[in-house]
Amino acid sequence: MAMSAMESVDPEPLDEVATAAYAHLFQALADPTRLTLVQHLASGEHRVRDLVEHLGLAQSTVSKHLGFLLECGLVTLRPEGRSTWYSLAEPELLRRLTAAAEGILKATGTDAVLCTHLRQPHRHRSTATGTATATATGDA
Repeated sequence: MAMSAMESVDPEPLDEVATAAYAHLFQALADPTRLTLVQHLASGEHRVRDLVEHLGLAQSTVSKHLGFLLECGLVTLRPEGRSTWYSLAEPELLRRLTAAAEGILKATGTDAVLCTHLRQPHRHRSTATGTATATATGDA
């Protein structure tokens, strides 16, 4: 028996835990400072002091936002001696998410593109080795 347009199917109940997890992820990327850090980390791993120098932000600001990105699982850390190196946990997944966001923005009338580091795999070597190379945008 076919359903008429007036009849409806009960929707599945929303998963509140999943909804909160998605909201937390999108909250992490909604802050301009955190999104700037993500874009910069797409060029390779950095220490807090590198990010402070490169971005001109206060150390406390960088640390606070890296903590949030760590909590969300977007960033990982690697201790080395007295330093801690931060990098993107899933760079390829972030590239795909960024591409999807660009598509949505374009479809809704906004032509916006983030840094090339998030759009294509980087060739930047780790700054931990002391052999850092400048990227095409020169912000390594």
